[in-house]
Amino acid sequence: MRLAFRIAVLLILVLALLPIANWIPGGHGMEGYGNVVGDWWTGALIVLGGGAVVAILSTRSTALWREGLWQRISGRLAASPVAASAGISLVAFVAYATVAIVVFDARPILMDELMSVIHARIFASGQLSLPVPTYPEFFSALQLIDTEGRVYSQFPAGGPAMLALGELVGAGWLVGPLCGALAVAAFISLVRVVEARATVVYAAALLFAFAPFVMFMSGTFMNHVPVMMWLLISFAALGHVTGSPHARPWLSLLLGLGFGCAATIRPLDAVVFAVPAGAWLLWRAVHDRPRWIDVVAAGAGVALPIAALLYVNDHTTGSALRFGYNVLWGAAHDPGFHAAPYGDPHTPARGLELINLYLLRLQTYLYETPVPSLIPAFAALLLSRGMHRVDRYLLATSALLLGVYFTYWHDGFHLGPRFVYVLAPVIALWTARFLPALRERLGDGTAYRTAAYGSLIALAMSAGMLIPLRARLHAATVTRTRWDADSAAAAAGARNALVFVRESWGAQIIPRMWALGISRTDADGLYRKVDTCILELGVRSLEASARRGPEALAALRPLLRDSLRVVRTTLSPDYTERQLPGIAYPSGCRQRILEDNGGFTVFTPLLLARGGGNIYARDLHERNAVLLAEHPERPVYLLRPASSEKSEVPQFIPLSRDSLMKAWGASHP
Repeated sequence: MRLAFRIAVLLILVLALLPIANWIPGGHGMEGYGNVVGDWWTGALIVLGGGAVVAILSTRSTALWREGLWQRISGRLAASPVAASAGISLVAFVAYATVAIVVFDARPILMDELMSVIHARIFASGQLSLPVPTYPEFFSALQLIDTEGRVYSQFPAGGPAMLALGELVGAGWLVGPLCGALAVAAFISLVRVVEARATVVYAAALLFAFAPFVMFMSGTFMNHVPVMMWLLISFAALGHVTGSPHARPWLSLLLGLGFGCAATIRPLDAVVFAVPAGAWLLWRAVHDRPRWIDVVAAGAGVALPIAALLYVNDHTTGSALRFGYNVLWGAAHDPGFHAAPYGDPHTPARGLELINLYLLRLQTYLYETPVPSLIPAFAALLLSRGMHRVDRYLLATSALLLGVYFTYWHDGFHLGPRFVYVLAPVIALWTARFLPALRERLGDGTAYRTAAYGSLIALAMSAGMLIPLRARLHAATVTRTRWDADSAAAAAGARNALVFVRESWGAQIIPRMWALGISRTDADGLYRKVDTCILELGVRSLEASARRGPEALAALRPLLRDSLRVVRTTLSPDYTERQLPGIAYPSGCRQRILEDNGGFTVFTPLLLARGGGNIYARDLHERNAVLLAEHPERPVYLLRPASSEKSEVPQFIPLSRDSLMKAWGASHP
């Protein structure tokens, strides 16, 4: 068993170090792997070379080696465990909140965050969904469901519900930092169960709490953060329940509640960890009848949040067991080897590529050290001579998580490999065990001291150079979603106005296809493989007819006949638009190209703008007349940047209703 375990560890280590994805033709790949490896070699020379120099000097100067220093510090923390846990969690909360403000401007950045906040505001208003607008193409978004008369996001209700608690007090951005800090407290409680050594407990606590990946993610609106919190609460409760000689029904209830709440946010992650835990509790109950109360209590804890989720599903998607993902994308969204919602089919080779990429990325993003982040944890696993029962559970379920995401088609990257974010506490625990395991095997001679000083040098380089660099990179990304529309509108005097937001030509066509009843998947396939002008003419013809849904899709499918000849456009700054070489565009299409080159912005973040009583709608040109008719008393503005330069910010340009109607050839409403 020990040999099999070590072979498994080495196989995963291979996946975490070698660019296997680059060796598989097509599909995903690790860009710049050679540069990454070069940085690792340079970092290793600095870390090990510097560590060796200081280690040698420490044998001659007692001032460089304070024997038992960390033992004394951790011993003092262990003497007041509640205060220590609260103190570390509080400092972590301040760090996460600072990241949220300084790095992310306390705003949702990614599309997932934007949609979750919209959903959270729906919940905060006391509703489960909103009615679909009369003309949804003006207000729709990729992950926003606007079918069957209801508007809500594709995400399970638990994540938006957590954010809604913050929205109720006007501080949705604090939900991530607070959940992150509570996760730290739960992690410390867990580690105290599996570790008797205070040195490891508090080293693991600090490594987890202040790992850059954890800090940056905890400053966002992403649902991975509350999932981590609930899972760690369950792990800690599981450790206490399975370690007690007596039944612990209240802790078991908390255990189940944690898994149940996690399932309302990210069901796949929760199932991976909850099913083995449930099997463990059942096995104990079979061999010790009084333990059945733990099983019942845990089951009740799981059932409560799951029942709430099923209720929300039933009143939004129309079925308790149907999730928003499937409403938008169908069964193609589910794990498995099949056609993906967009892009190429998911195959075992693609799955291997993704797992390889996740582990390679963790080497950098987890700790931002100049050497691979996972090496100490793997070394500790190989050096271990035994482990706690909860360790075995955590390692088995971590491997199971990798197996599940091997079957999932999407490349989950944001601030790092976010689909394996929940592995951070397990890695932190084993990283903290590295130096003690090395000392146990080698003693405290030069080799051990080299590793100890090298670790300190790596952490110092991370804190002093690499984390600040990563923070600046994160702060400079996705700038268009950070723009403060409310302040700009106030400065421009736009109040109670109807504001048309100029997006790129392609971004206008896609929601028009959705409004025709064409699914997200089919619309994406058409957009990627049909010349944008040809698609525009086809969509315009359907809008003038009564054909919708399958009939509209059937009318557009013949446009795919030239898909093999279609290339990325060379005419527009929006590289997602497509071009069929050799065809001449009519004047209407040429006008859209000119508008693209004149500057466009992103509409979706404007769905969150609340100041000035303005209504923001996607600019659809002559189709805008229907909204002018709906809002006859509102002043009208066009929102777009002055040019196509990325540094240009959008501007509010006042428009004349009469001039618009004249240009569109329509009468004043």
